Amino acid sequence: MLNVFAANSAFSMASLTAAINVVPNMYGRLNNLNLMPARGVSQRTIQCEEQNGVLTLLPTKPVGAPASIGTQGKRKVRSFVVPHIPHDDSIDPSEVQDVRAFGSEDSSSAIVTKVNDKLMTMRNKHAITLEHLRMGALKGLILDSDGSTLFNLFTEFGITKSTVDIALSSASTNIRNRCTAILRLIEDSLMGEVMSGVHCLCSPEFFDGLTAHAKVEEAFKYYQNSLQQDLSGDFRNGFKFAGITFEEYRGQASDSTGTVRRFIDANKAIAFPIGTMQTFETVFAPADFNETVNTIGLPYYAKIEEKPMGRGYALHTQSNPLPMCYRPAVLIEITRS
Repeated sequence: MLNVFAANSAFSMASLTAAINVVPNMYGRLNNLNLMPARGVSQRTIQCEEQNGVLTLLPTKPVGAPASIGTQGKRKVRSFVVPHIPHDDSIDPSEVQDVRAFGSEDSSSAIVTKVNDKLMTMRNKHAITLEHLRMGALKGLILDSDGSTLFNLFTEFGITKSTVDIALSSASTNIRNRCTAILRLIEDSLMGEVMSGVHCLCSPEFFDGLTAHAKVEEAFKYYQNSLQQDLSGDFRNGFKFAGITFEEYRGQASDSTGTVRRFIDANKAIAFPIGTMQTFETVFAPADFNETVNTIGLPYYAKIEEKPMGRGYALHTQSNPLPMCYRPAVLIEITRS
């Protein structure tokens, strides 16, 4: 009998890897914001060099006088091991038994479709895992699926996390002043970096408390009217107030034990700069295959091989991502008391 998997180039590692990377990412607000652009590396460990350079004003000099001399800042190098996330599935003989593509006497097309369906499901699991890791980097605490800590960016960079409390339960709280304080904290922490604005992802509880606050509610109504929509519209995807765009974020997922983990805890929010050049990034390392050693990493890899005794096929996918924030001081946690 013809071995469809061995005879069809569509099932090679290169073809399957290309196929899984083409599958559109249907999940991930951070992916839609393009906050952490992807970059492939050829190593399993990356090094981050920190240089405490300070921008100073250059003095004027008489013509012909010696120029001012640049000083060398202190440099520190930190290493991070890129997490390895493998995932396996299988195709049993019963799934392709007597399967034929519509309008064809050849079963190859149907089997390709079956494999692509599996890849899409596996890709979606990788996608929500990447969103979880990216959200961790955005909070400065990258967690594994079981809630254990992979990297505490504040500890790694020797930075104390900034937390701003907004007393939303008090009608007298000056929300605008608190927002201004958040903007100043981020601006001071950019250290020469640029930004185009400040975004804030909020838990539903925080977003409801903010938009219902006495000093915000009127502005929220004007914002709704400026968009020429009725008050019954859904504005949770972005409300700008005092220079910060507040957005409700409801990302969550279940771990292997069925425990649902929220990516942002209740009554909390995280503010961060957008439009930066070098603050955020997602690094992808190569897969641990013979043919991918020392190559530039891709977001996802896929491979298929026959099971022992010819009892189906094993489908393997993996991703090796490390979302990073190289300036954790710009990440401001906001709490609601």
